[in-house]
Amino acid sequence: MCITVKQMMQIEENGHQMGFLRKFMMENAGAGATKILVEKFKDIKSKNVLVFAGLGNNGGDGLVIARHLAGYGSSITVFLLGEPDNIRSEECSWNWNLLEKMESIKLLTGGNFELLNNLDKFDIIIDGILGTGISGEIREPQASAITFINKSNAFKLAVDVPSGVDPDTGNKNLPHITANMTVTFHRMKVGMQKRTDVCGEIFVEKIGIPPEAEIGVL
Repeated sequence: MCITVKQMMQIEENGHQMGFLRKFMMENAGAGATKILVEKFKDIKSKNVLVFAGLGNNGGDGLVIARHLAGYGSSITVFLLGEPDNIRSEECSWNWNLLEKMESIKLLTGGNFELLNNLDKFDIIIDGILGTGISGEIREPQASAITFINKSNAFKLAVDVPSGVDPDTGNKNLPHITANMTVTFHRMKVGMQKRTDVCGEIFVEKIGIPPEAEIGVL
């Protein structure tokens, strides 16, 4: 069964109220996406990975992926699209603070993509920019980041849904990410089924939300 963003938000809230905190959901989401990536690339240790992270929970998922991939020995660069003080969720902020203590990960912030130098050096790019939180026109620096990612020949993994794609309708904003793979969480979102052209291969990863959290929602 596919679900809407509103239903997913209610299921997350129900799970959170039961005691399965959003921090756990974020950790399991990032760990699950990493597992799929590691299965895809057997030599993940040799890969240069760039993580684009927005200031919300989708970005937080990306930060978890960055930490897990660092544990596998990959070379990781994280680009936060904004400043740490403007991070919008407690869970994302918690994960950013953790990465700041890790010398194994290169951290960049703001909107100056020239800091990345040579885009071709990256083998994998993680899109953790917007996720399901899309509403209206794509603003800066997100729009430039999406355009920047699409220019790369790297393998692109979208977290939850490609940034710029409406997960409820499948409508594509301009610009939007064209991913090779999308890892979505708990259940497929209704608009994604008809968007394999931009989602690529779709995986649905369970993140530990109790089935009881769906009662009254589905």
